[in-house]
Amino acid sequence: MAGRPIYNPDSFQNIREDGKVVGFCFEMKAQYYRSFTLSILRDIRLNVDGEDVNRDDIRITVNGETFTLEETRTVIDPEYRWEFGEYAAVSVRKEGGLAQGTHSLRGMQIIAPSYMPFQIEAPCDTEFEIR
Repeated sequence: MAGRPIYNPDSFQNIREDGKVVGFCFEMKAQYYRSFTLSILRDIRLNVDGEDVNRDDIRITVNGETFTLEETRTVIDPEYRWEFGEYAAVSVRKEGGLAQGTHSLRGMQIIAPSYMPFQIEAPCDTEFEIR
């Protein structure tokens, strides 16, 4: 099942630090009808080319500040709201990054607004290319 497109197709790339490829990153839109503080973000689940990404290897950057998914639970500062329609950068620590070529991504954002009795899950699958 294909969800709403939430990825910037031009944003997929490997991350290089000190001349080494240490992971990959991409931009993702919040899938909610309004902006929200990061404290209601419960999870970003990723599966790349059939392999689940470890939650501890995922980071999210909003307004220039990077957080682990666990750290987002305590971020209530309005400066770090994930604004409706804006991209946040998602990075994944993975030694060697991804090989050049086409890859598939299954992603899921999970948020828990305080006024809802359930979590909201927003899935989205895509194919992307690393050049």
